[in-house]
Amino acid sequence: MKLNYKRTFLVGFAFFLICTFWSAYDTIIPLILTNKFDMPQGYSGIIMSLDNLLAVFLLPFFGTMSDKLSSKFGKRTPFIFIGTVLSAVLVVLLGEISVLWVFIAVLLVVLISMALFRSPAVALMPDITPKPLRSKGNAIINLMGTAGGIIALGLSVIFKTNTQGKTDFTAYLASVGGVMIISLLVFMLTVKENKWASEAEKTNEEQGGITPAPTEEPAEKRRITPAERTSLILILMSVALWYIGYNAITSKYSVYATEVLAVPYNITLMVAQGVALIAFIPVGILASKIGRRRSILIGVGILAAAFFSASFITKGVNPVIMYLLFALAGIGWATINVNSFPMVVELAKGGDVGKYTGYYYTASMAAQIITPVFSGFLIQYLGWGIFFPYATLFVAFSFVTMFFVKHGDAKPEGKIGIESLAGGDD
Repeated sequence: MKLNYKRTFLVGFAFFLICTFWSAYDTIIPLILTNKFDMPQGYSGIIMSLDNLLAVFLLPFFGTMSDKLSSKFGKRTPFIFIGTVLSAVLVVLLGEISVLWVFIAVLLVVLISMALFRSPAVALMPDITPKPLRSKGNAIINLMGTAGGIIALGLSVIFKTNTQGKTDFTAYLASVGGVMIISLLVFMLTVKENKWASEAEKTNEEQGGITPAPTEEPAEKRRITPAERTSLILILMSVALWYIGYNAITSKYSVYATEVLAVPYNITLMVAQGVALIAFIPVGILASKIGRRRSILIGVGILAAAFFSASFITKGVNPVIMYLLFALAGIGWATINVNSFPMVVELAKGGDVGKYTGYYYTASMAAQIITPVFSGFLIQYLGWGIFFPYATLFVAFSFVTMFFVKHGDAKPEGKIGIESLAGGDD
C-alpha cells in the first residue's frame, strides 16, 4: 500500500491557506494590539485567546456538521470554500480599523469564518487516506501548512512588519488574503473529494481498516472501548499540555523578540518552520518504523530541550543562537504534529472522523484559551524571564501523559525508505 502523494499535496492546499492565515494572525495581531492600541500584555493575551475560545465550541460543531453533509462537492469542500472567502476578505479590513471595539468585532467575525472550515479541512486528509498511511499523509499536510506559514513570514519581511513601533499592516494583510484566495482556487480546481474518499474507503475495506468481521457490529454502530477511551483522554491531555507551552511562545514571540531581545522575529520563525518543513517527511517515515507514540515522546523531549535552552538567552545574543534553538524546536514540533492527530482519528469509529477531529482541536484550542491569558499576566507582573521556563514546564508535563498512552498507534510498516515514498497515480 502506497500513499498517493499528488492527491495529498492537493488536499494540503486547504491547510496551506489555513496556516498562512494563522502565521500572520499570531505575529501581527499582538503587534497591532501593542503598537496601535497600546494594550498591556495581559489584556492582549485575552484578545489572543478569543480564537481558541470560539474554536472549543465551533470546531467540534462544524466537524460533526461536515460528517453529516452530503453534496456533489463532498462533505468538507463547501465549508472550505465559504470559510476561506469570508476570512480572506475580512482579514484585510483589520489593518484599516483604528477604533478598538470595531477592531475586536471584525476580528470575531474573521475568527468564526476560520472556525467554519478548520475541522472539515483537516478531516479531509484521513477521508482520502487509508488508515496505515495517515502519519505519512499528515506529514504532507503539515509540510503544506508549514509552507503556508513560511510564505506569511516571508511576506512579513517584504512588508517590514518587524519595524519597532509599526502600526500600519494593511498591505501585509491584503497580501495574506490574496495568498489564501489563490490557494483556494488551486484546491477547488484540482481536488475531487467524493471520488477520492470513496476510493480510500474501498481500500480500508479491502485491508480490514474499517470493515468488521461478519459477527461484529456494523462499523457505524461500534463504540470506543474503555481502554481506548482512556488512551484518547491521555492523548488529548498531552495535546493540551504541549499546546499550552508552545502557544505561549508563538502568541508572544513577535513582541518578545522585537522589544526584549532586539532580534528579527520573522527570520527566527522562518528558520523554525523551514527546518520543520524539511523534517516532516522523514518524521512520517520514522513513525511508520518505530510507531507514533515513541516518535511523539522523542519530539516532546526535543521541544522541551529547545525551550529550556532558550530560557538562558538574554538581550544582545547573537541571532544565530536563537535560529539554532528554534530550528531544534521546529524538529520537535514537526515530530509531535505529524503523529498526534493520526493517533486521535485512529480511534474514530465508522463515520466519526470529523467529530474526532473536533475533539483534537477542542483540546488544542482549550489550551490556547488559557495560555495567552495566563502567560500574558505572568509576563506583565513577573517580567519576560518567565517566558521560556513556562513553556518548558508544560511541554515536559505532556511527556508524562503521553508515556501512558496504549492505543492509537499504527502497526509499523515492513518497507521503509525510497519505496515508502512512492505514490500512486491520480
